[in-house]
Amino acid sequence: MSEELKRIGIFFKTKRKDLNLSLKEVENSTSIRSAYLEAIEEGQINEYISGVYALGFIKQYAQFLGLDIDGMIRDNPNAFRMPAEKHEFSYGIGTLEVRGSMGGGVKWLPNLLWAGAAALVLVVAWYLAKFLGIL
Repeated sequence: MSEELKRIGIFFKTKRKDLNLSLKEVENSTSIRSAYLEAIEEGQINEYISGVYALGFIKQYAQFLGLDIDGMIRDNPNAFRMPAEKHEFSYGIGTLEVRGSMGGGVKWLPNLLWAGAAALVLVVAWYLAKFLGIL
């Protein structure tokens, strides 16, 4: 855990308390879960979610509190340098398989039924128009 991130978290917490806001109020306003807000304030957000989300949440929280996040990033570049994440991809048998639909692969049947109903309506309308002398 970064000491800079801890200091920034304390700064966030102090600012929130100065504004007399609870974590629940901030959660309702920002849609960031209070557990993540608490992790930001403790400087431990990187332990819970990926770096990209953590940075986004920190920026959103700072904006909500009226803080200059760009200045914070400039003054504390190491705190906002998120660790590189490794993504493991496993290519092999089964990764490119096509899965069947829940309907058992009969995707054309509903379309056929709708087309048949539309054709039936047109035929009935034509006979009705001919019977009434419109055509």
